[in-house]
Amino acid sequence: MYQQQHPPIARLRKLRFVELCTTALDDSADFYAGAWGLNTVERDHDRAWLRGTGPEHHILQLTEAPKNGLGRISFAVATPAEIDEAARRLEARNIPIVFGPAPSENAGAGYSLQFLDPEGRIIELLADFWAVPELRNDDAVPQSLAHVVLNTSDIDRSVDFYRDVLGMRVSDWSEHQMAFMRCNSDHHSIAFNQAEWASVNHVAYEMPSIDHFMRGIGRLRHTGQVPMWGPGRHGPGDNTFSYFGDPAGLVCEFTSEVAQIDEDQWLCKVWRRVPELSDTWGTAGPPSRDVRSHMAGVPDEGFFHLVEDASALETFGDRPLSLQQTT
Repeated sequence: MYQQQHPPIARLRKLRFVELCTTALDDSADFYAGAWGLNTVERDHDRAWLRGTGPEHHILQLTEAPKNGLGRISFAVATPAEIDEAARRLEARNIPIVFGPAPSENAGAGYSLQFLDPEGRIIELLADFWAVPELRNDDAVPQSLAHVVLNTSDIDRSVDFYRDVLGMRVSDWSEHQMAFMRCNSDHHSIAFNQAEWASVNHVAYEMPSIDHFMRGIGRLRHTGQVPMWGPGRHGPGDNTFSYFGDPAGLVCEFTSEVAQIDEDQWLCKVWRRVPELSDTWGTAGPPSRDVRSHMAGVPDEGFFHLVEDASALETFGDRPLSLQQTT
């Protein structure tokens, strides 16, 4: 448990963007900027940044890599001062910092702090990120990043960290297999799935309405992209879903109408894992073995594979350990 001595490090406002490592950068960048409906903001030889129609500079960064995985998850924080304070709180907890607090070196600028979760994922807090005008677009294209689902080898440890260090709240459980966590009124922005290894399960993109959601599926069908699961509606979160595979094999989702949480009234629920609750519409049924295989991904050691003495990280959070000094 992380909460016994320290408060959460910051107040998270929302997901800003996700960085995905991909083995098929060119094809994936073309897919997300074409059939998927995002707009390319910047592009260089080994990275691409793409936006939705909302106000974020970008919601997806693709980075070329020898295997698929998670680059980082970026959360919005209100001010640089909050990020400086978060760095001090991380240092007090002996949680590894890998960048900052400092001006961001990436597209969209801003003021950044990056640190590690217990499975080596890079988590970023980002303030003063470039805002861009919203795109007034009636086409059936994504508006924003909705949520990221992560496979974890220890769901209780992951939930403890994101709750006690990041201040996220558990909205619901799907038995002891999945945990849905929120940082604002959306039912979940992060979810964890108990699995054999840590990896990306899928990334979901918010469509403005259920009409946009269905028309987006139709547009993908016209380009030869058939859903691997969906359309349907989940029990936990009450959101619509339709899952596809990108050219590298990473799973992406169109979603809409996620449940909104009233903090004063919401009670966390444990859902049964039965087909009629995984898809309350009954249009998609349970996920197939092939879908589950795609969502399992490949083992992802995250930042830990870059550390020469990985055994030192076994005491993560229990003794002084910092990969970069805070300022």
